[in-house]
Amino acid sequence: MAKEIAGLIKLQIKGGAANPSPPVGPALGSKGINIMEFCKQFNARTQDKAGKVLPVVITYYSDKSFDFVVKTPPVAIQLLEVAKLKSGSAEPNRKKVAEITWDQVKVIAEDKMTDLNCFELNAAMKMVAGTARSMGITVKGEFPGIN
Repeated sequence: MAKEIAGLIKLQIKGGAANPSPPVGPALGSKGINIMEFCKQFNARTQDKAGKVLPVVITYYSDKSFDFVVKTPPVAIQLLEVAKLKSGSAEPNRKKVAEITWDQVKVIAEDKMTDLNCFELNAAMKMVAGTARSMGITVKGEFPGIN
């Protein structure tokens, strides 16, 4: 018989750095989930991505057990890494803080494709470029329509 799902928790945690302090501890503790067990499993699964912010979706069940899915880093964080910035522009419509190429956008789109709600690489690239634009990062060149 399948377990009864009690709910979902969505968090963003640095890879290999989950610990019982906020935000992880209170979010899991209030649902009755074993915090240390989650931290051990998460850190073991994300050792190779240490330091990167990773979204995680935790499904917890009525018997206090849990499963979790680790997703790819958010597009905004990947854009900051590519552009070598600490943060985006405070006024993205007026102050542009960096430039990236369509090739860099394509790499991010291919990496994030599994988590985006689109089916074609062109659409994923446009979504990544839109995020870049809203952060004050310009994309150099003409959009390369990939067939």
